[in-house]
Amino acid sequence: MSHISDTIPLQASSQSDIDEIENLINSSMQSSTSAVLPARPPSPPRIPVSPSPFIQSNLPPPPAQPRQTTLQKPPSAVPSVPLPPLPPSTGKSSGGDIAATGFGSLPNTLTEPVWDTVKRDLSRIVSNLKLVVFPNPYREDPGKALRDWDLWGPFFFIVFLGLTLSWSASVKKSEVFAVAFALLAAGAVILTLNVLLLGGHIIFFQSLSLLGYCLFPLDIGALICMFKDNVIIKLIVVFVTLAWSSWAAYPFMSSAVNPRRKALALYPVFLMYVSVGFLIIAID
Repeated sequence: MSHISDTIPLQASSQSDIDEIENLINSSMQSSTSAVLPARPPSPPRIPVSPSPFIQSNLPPPPAQPRQTTLQKPPSAVPSVPLPPLPPSTGKSSGGDIAATGFGSLPNTLTEPVWDTVKRDLSRIVSNLKLVVFPNPYREDPGKALRDWDLWGPFFFIVFLGLTLSWSASVKKSEVFAVAFALLAAGAVILTLNVLLLGGHIIFFQSLSLLGYCLFPLDIGALICMFKDNVIIKLIVVFVTLAWSSWAAYPFMSSAVNPRRKALALYPVFLMYVSVGFLIIAID
């Protein structure tokens, strides 16, 4: 029995296919060795994350500097300046001091003694009387002259004139007082309304106060005529006091209205004072 060989001879087509595969492998190996891909760049170093919010520095600590001993200068003694002495008290009430300096709260007049209230009102009446009746630099400015106006002074002068006329009358004294008081009170209100209706720049009660203070000369005339029975003396006294009262009221009433309406504001005032003068002469 003959032995069969282990190697089987390939056909010509199979041998060509194997050769072709070997050629492809060799060509691929040669191309891979000729084209070398560039190496991958190294990745940047990672920063270690610390749980602390501050990054610890790797720098060495600065060298310790030696302490310099400085000599402290002792504080110099400041000479104490004595405080200026307080001004001596003048004995006036606290209201006067506050009014003079302009600081502090207004004084409480409800708990003050009655005599202090009377003295304050009397001093105000005297001050306003000087500003209205007598010559002074504030007569041309009614706002400055009667800035602190009051009604006690006019009320006193009206009542005093009515009492003087009633004492001068021989009969019907109460009726004379009533007529004089009504004439003066109603006349002052009507004259004030007249000034306001003419466009005057004046306060209502300030005008009443002004007209009442202007009665002061006529009060003096009525007091003189009460002790004199001579008609000529009465005429002279009434004429002088009437001119004085008109002169006192002129700058205030004329400056309160338009210059073109000055006569309309002054004529009623002069007419009321003439009526009072006629009562002083006529009553016997």
